[in-house]
Amino acid sequence: MKYKAKVPAILLLEDGKVFYGKAAGHMGTATGEICFNTGMTGYQEVFTDPSYFGQIVVTTNVHIGNYGVNDDEVESDSIKIAGLICKQFNDVPSRQRSNGSLKDYFLRDKIVAISDIDTRAVVRYIRDKGAMNCIISSETLDIDTLKAKLEKVPSMAGLELSSKVSTKEPYFVGDPTAEYKIAVTDFGTKKNILRSLAERGSYLQVFPMKTSFEDMMKWKPDGFMISNGPGDPAAMKEEVATIKKIIDSGVPTFGICLGHQLIAEASGISTFKMHKGHRGINHPVKNLITGKCEITSQNHGFGVKAEDVAKVKNIEITHINLNDNTVEGLRYKDKNVFCVQYHPEACAGPFDSRYLFDEFISIIASARKKEKKSTVNA
Repeated sequence: MKYKAKVPAILLLEDGKVFYGKAAGHMGTATGEICFNTGMTGYQEVFTDPSYFGQIVVTTNVHIGNYGVNDDEVESDSIKIAGLICKQFNDVPSRQRSNGSLKDYFLRDKIVAISDIDTRAVVRYIRDKGAMNCIISSETLDIDTLKAKLEKVPSMAGLELSSKVSTKEPYFVGDPTAEYKIAVTDFGTKKNILRSLAERGSYLQVFPMKTSFEDMMKWKPDGFMISNGPGDPAAMKEEVATIKKIIDSGVPTFGICLGHQLIAEASGISTFKMHKGHRGINHPVKNLITGKCEITSQNHGFGVKAEDVAKVKNIEITHINLNDNTVEGLRYKDKNVFCVQYHPEACAGPFDSRYLFDEFISIIASARKKEKKSTVNA
């Protein structure tokens, strides 16, 4: 067996902290906000999740790439992370269903990665100091040069990124003869959200994020899905105004992740930048309606202010995070509108929360039945 020497690489954090490792993936330099994901599986789903756009991900699981990649395990059409930091980057996959190696996958999309780093030390540092911008490079180790590049990277706070990943043209998903029609506002939607709705008897039209409420209503949807996506919800004033119209229309509406935050903003509830965010597939959430705990998949760096929810009389908190008591779910008391901060569609992650899609379909069915009854009585 021939051993190939690894090329040195560097990780530089915004506050000046430096970690040294080895080059993996595409040779080059990448910048973004550093964050960490605690999942032990599902790295391909993470890398292709549009919500990670603009972020450099630290994986806490030691082995990355060991089971290769598979065409069926993607959440978008390309890798969306800005870069990867890991302990062990495996070039050779070991799985029968693998379509190729993670190395080739990264080379195809020109994604820079750094391996052979003490990821436990990196995660502990981020956990204590908080999320911040960083730069990784395998083409230069000069600190001053990297600092100069890093200084030009904008903060995630106040940054609108959904326009970078939203579809440019509307498209359809599912059976055109399905029982219900659902309009999806695409801020960076994951494919499994669309699959989860289509599997439950829905025909979807996915709209670009800048589509007006009036144009979406021309399709006469039975419901609205406000999708996940990257960036700061407080920076999306135009989209918040559109979502307020959706809420006021009375059409059943379900929001996930960024969609949850945008519904909050449209309801007069503020959002905030979290210290380090929640990212992983084992986050415990309590359903305050049923009293049951769900193990959830999460990926967010912004949250909803609980103190603001208390000021809005027709909205209540439905779910809380059991790790830090942050808001994980909201619903209107007088409208068919609800939302969750976490990812009930999972991919990767457990299926504990997929009942929310069933509840959404039930709400749509009840709303249609009520509408038909009103029409008959009229």
